[in-house]
Amino acid sequence: MLVVHALWVEGRVGLWAEEAGRALAGLNLDGDTGIAAERTLRLPTRDRRPEPWPAVAAGARLRPWPVATVEYEPDDALGLLRGLPGLAGEDIALAQSTEWFVSLAEFAATLVARGRMLPAIVGPQARWAPVLTGRDAAHARALALALPSAALAATPGVTRAAAVAEALDAFVDAAARPEREDGIGWLTALTGRDRRLPGDVPPALAERLAAWEADAVGGSVRACFRLVEPPEPEAGEEPAPDPHWTLEFALQAADEPTLVVAAERVWRSRGALKALQRHIPAPQETLLAELGRASRLYPALEDALREARPVALRLDTDGAHRLLSENAPLLAAAGFGVVLPGWWRKASARLGARLKIKDGGGGTAPGTVATDSGLGLGAVVDYRWELAIGDEPLSEDELRRLSELKAPLIRLRGQWVELDPRRLAEGLSFIERHREQEAMTVADLLNLAGGAAEGPGGLPVVEVAADGWLGDLLSGEAELRVGDGDVPAGFRGELRPYQRRGLNWLRFLEAAGLGGILADDMGLGKTVQLLALLAGAAPGPTLLVCPMSLVGNWQREAAKFAPDLRVHVHHGADRARALDPADFDVVVTTYAVATRDADALAAVPWHRVVLDEAQAVKNAATKQAAAVRRLPARHRIAVTGTPVENRLADLWSIMEFANPGLLGSATKFKERFAEPIERDGDAEAAARLRRITQPFVLRRVKTDRTIISDLPEKLEMDVVCSLTPEQASLYQAVVDDMLARIESSQGIERRGLVLATMTRLKQICDHPALALRDGSRLPGRSGKLARLEELAEEILAAGERALIFTQYAEFGGMLRAELSARFGREVAFLHGGVPKAARDALVARFQEASPSSPPLFVLSLKAGGTGLTLTAANHVIHVDRWWNPAVEDQATDRAFRIGQRRAVQVRKFVTAGTVEEKIAELIAGKRGLARQIVGTGEGWLTELSTADLRDLLTLDPAAAVSA
Repeated sequence: MLVVHALWVEGRVGLWAEEAGRALAGLNLDGDTGIAAERTLRLPTRDRRPEPWPAVAAGARLRPWPVATVEYEPDDALGLLRGLPGLAGEDIALAQSTEWFVSLAEFAATLVARGRMLPAIVGPQARWAPVLTGRDAAHARALALALPSAALAATPGVTRAAAVAEALDAFVDAAARPEREDGIGWLTALTGRDRRLPGDVPPALAERLAAWEADAVGGSVRACFRLVEPPEPEAGEEPAPDPHWTLEFALQAADEPTLVVAAERVWRSRGALKALQRHIPAPQETLLAELGRASRLYPALEDALREARPVALRLDTDGAHRLLSENAPLLAAAGFGVVLPGWWRKASARLGARLKIKDGGGGTAPGTVATDSGLGLGAVVDYRWELAIGDEPLSEDELRRLSELKAPLIRLRGQWVELDPRRLAEGLSFIERHREQEAMTVADLLNLAGGAAEGPGGLPVVEVAADGWLGDLLSGEAELRVGDGDVPAGFRGELRPYQRRGLNWLRFLEAAGLGGILADDMGLGKTVQLLALLAGAAPGPTLLVCPMSLVGNWQREAAKFAPDLRVHVHHGADRARALDPADFDVVVTTYAVATRDADALAAVPWHRVVLDEAQAVKNAATKQAAAVRRLPARHRIAVTGTPVENRLADLWSIMEFANPGLLGSATKFKERFAEPIERDGDAEAAARLRRITQPFVLRRVKTDRTIISDLPEKLEMDVVCSLTPEQASLYQAVVDDMLARIESSQGIERRGLVLATMTRLKQICDHPALALRDGSRLPGRSGKLARLEELAEEILAAGERALIFTQYAEFGGMLRAELSARFGREVAFLHGGVPKAARDALVARFQEASPSSPPLFVLSLKAGGTGLTLTAANHVIHVDRWWNPAVEDQATDRAFRIGQRRAVQVRKFVTAGTVEEKIAELIAGKRGLARQIVGTGEGWLTELSTADLRDLLTLDPAAAVSA
């Protein structure tokens, strides 16, 4: 396997490669334009040999190595990079640095395609420069943060921001140039590959270019345009043959679109205007200047500018249509405010196709198991197409009459609609030729309903209607619409109303031959719903794959709620590779075993395959994800308490298991959904994806009182602790040392130094003995330990119980010994090294809540954060922070779940004046954003500049140190 890397060096893109076995190889993908060179790159090194990048092995440090490269000027690199993804395969892989350059090249091409560039004079050259505002500027900043260190291996002194700015400028300039030279004088330098100016730049030209740049970027206040449609005729009146539309003018705050002052008020103002919550000393001049700036993009405004005090522009229907379809997007892209009638962006305002399913499987009853291939995503549906505008179907005669009107906009049955001649012609052509229909599957139907595919002739699909089980599926509310079947006789227990709905939803999908993702919030009883489903009669066995830590839990829960099920655990060195389906109802195995025994398990004709904690297969490229996708089954269920919307590649991987092919290939999914949503924030693409996936994802949360009303409250609070003088001294010493060393480090060496420093600082905040590892005494040396002992004393005095989480197993052992000695009570301790049998015994003893069972349970976050029910505790204490809200919530939900009868108090320890307090404020203030920024723990910190790290880590002695 050849891994292709990319880097930015001396204004060019350099490519180099490495092969398995760490051997460096030269690379030449285009011998005509590539320049062979040898560069000294700082690469991860261990045992005097370069390591694959990024190196994860301990001991790898950056060292200089001579590397053969092939380098390309931006004009040649742009097309080469955009074509590289097509070369990736079994023999060639693209490194992260190369993928980053591909993304940058695509971004540059997108900017040029949208006209977001301006001519500029840079020294003796004429160049095209990107115009970055709004979402584009944010995306450029995100690209700078994501720039891999490998891309700067040849230029370690260059900052990420400078490298991105230089490369983006070069790519935009390359993308904006036509292939042939066209123009005279300085214009020639903007079209060909020769960028040199023919002579000195006239001062007037330089001033004009500066004015263009100012126009493109704009200021804090901008012009806003609002299109008002003609009034509807009174009853009995004939509509005007050519009604007048009105484009109203206003001033608008650029950073707060809701702050708008109409032009009439601007002209009535005397002097300064404060209505936009900022001082505008000359609002009238500002409005005129903004209208003049806009007139360069929309020349029709020049008619209004002939007036002394312009407030609006009157338009005929053709002019209104040109504004809606052509000028308004240009004005919005240039930074002006544009407010259009709400109907314009709706599909109902245009000619579209409506899909009617003739037989939606109305006879299929929920709970009926599908055993043939007549159902499922590949099932063929009987359908017919109709043409319509909005809710109004159109006959062929009506369509011909509309096409004869030759008007771009008409009022049809009380609503304005667009009559696009091209679409009208497509509609007529469709009616004439669409006598014979192509086959359509359920998967095709779902993609059409979700808007991810076009209708016939490229017409938009404005409605998809079906009855029966397909109608229930398309509604997105199958959980509420499917019938209420009986709970199987083999199930021993009571199901809450929402759990019965979940059971019926799973039966409904099973009957339809479809898979699903049960994504209920932690503690809402996903296991119980699955066991109720498993307890029903099935024509074949079920394979249940879960993490090792949950195997015992499934055994216990099955024995309790479905004792008639024959449960077999497929695990251990003595497990039988050949499985006889007649010997069991449910086989429980782990992800690791399912990967190793993939062939043996794939030989069994499973009726159902269930993945518990399905986030284990969120990375589609892993062996275990590939192994479980190979397992044959008529019904597939993925179970996860973590919402699947957070990372779209994860959603694709899990859905590819549950319903193979529903979301297309990984590449198509990335193009159609992942990139538009994650890169551009495309709300329309997000809505399409939600419509396609919603029928197959059931997500309920504990905080929704319509779901569950008898769960006690969860009270969360930060507990601010002070540092002792010893802690403060150690903390400051580590910060000073790190900031001094980081100045001379780069790349992976710098990353490793930052992460090691964070770990050490957090350990100091816990206790000096944890950071020093000197076996010294614990009492009196830690503000957190003192506060923990105070809380523990109160909890024990009240006869209550607590879970105490720490991410450091070593510190958990210290706490267990100290708390046990301090209070003379047994303290339980669970960490990753506890065997399964001992783990189960610990949990059982704690849940007994008897006088002899331990009232305090110390757990390492990784070992005890998932898969346990510990409702005997009504206090949860996080001694240190993982800086990942989802992980902390998972740990808290060990106590805050069904079965809990008391309010749960959650305390999160934070040391004042330290990095802990600053990041806790970020998480508390912007929790949704924090999931994206700090969602993977502390890795994001390694990308901060030295100045930012200094601000984040600097100790505030006045706040931090206890008296």
